[in-house]
Amino acid sequence: MKYRYLGASGLLMSRLSLGTMTFGAPDWGCDEKASHAIIEKYIDFGGNCLDIADIYAGGRSEEIVGSLMPELNRDGLILASKCSLPSGPAVTQFGANRKQIIASCEKSLKRLKTDYIDLYHIHVPDPVTPFEETLRAMDDLVRQGKVRYTGSSMFFGWQLTKAQGISAMHNLEKMVAGQYIYSLIHRELERETIPAAIDAGIGITCFSPLGGGLLTGKYRGQEKPGKGTRAFFRTQVDGPRFWHVNGYRTADIVAEVAERCGIPSEKLAIAWPLGQKFVTSVIIGVKTVEQLEANMAPADWDLPQDVWDTLEERTRPEEEYMTWYRRFNNHRVFKASEFHDGKADLITTG
Repeated sequence: MKYRYLGASGLLMSRLSLGTMTFGAPDWGCDEKASHAIIEKYIDFGGNCLDIADIYAGGRSEEIVGSLMPELNRDGLILASKCSLPSGPAVTQFGANRKQIIASCEKSLKRLKTDYIDLYHIHVPDPVTPFEETLRAMDDLVRQGKVRYTGSSMFFGWQLTKAQGISAMHNLEKMVAGQYIYSLIHRELERETIPAAIDAGIGITCFSPLGGGLLTGKYRGQEKPGKGTRAFFRTQVDGPRFWHVNGYRTADIVAEVAERCGIPSEKLAIAWPLGQKFVTSVIIGVKTVEQLEANMAPADWDLPQDVWDTLEERTRPEEEYMTWYRRFNNHRVFKASEFHDGKADLITTG
């Protein structure tokens, strides 16, 4: 396993994280025994980050992880959980307000059977609660020792910049992580969100590298997965994320490249984001140990540069004028000097 530092922090995270959304999920997930076997095998591979959320399987996912916690080396693990999506039936049980953040954290700690959460994310932006309230509540959790690092999920670039600015102004804990759907299908982040994250010292962790299974190649030629399959159940929740024209086109590209270079489609899809310096970790979700073993190959393996370049070029989003001109202007500025800070490319080129 290779490791990367998370954003501007000193936290070393394995470049493959284990997603736990399948743990305890009825119909398409796995039970406690299978979940524990997956966690143990993942740790054997050298993985150190379990990606969790209070809403996964209605809290059952955290309970399953917590029931194994006494048998694990807690200091060697990064538990990354989230709050702000609806966590119960009451009208107050959602959002990034102080009441919900504090209550969600306390419940997650109990379910996980731990005294602290290593990385705590705001799961989705809250359009009502002031950033000052959200960030102060997260800072309080850090000061109380219940959270080590803070992060966000699905924030736009302007929201990341605003949040970091408010934290700097009020001496609050700054976020070090941003979790996003980022894959060969979803690259719209490259326009502004990723440059903003890099500039703000925020490391990117990305989920759904396989596009809900679409990029494995096993659904090639299908407009939707067959009834009764795990993918079918998942499409009831997040199918529109992947099963669309661009998703089908990308799946065909990955399959063609896989056939030509002799590298399995799923290995290409998981390894591709890791070719980006701004990506700290790719989150993989499985329901069996066998799936885990198949998907762990990129843990210490990198795509050949020519294959990475081919995938990058063929799945690159259409470039509109602002992005094109920024790239054109940057080239003009950078070529004037013998060398420049490579970070500037990531921040400004897009």
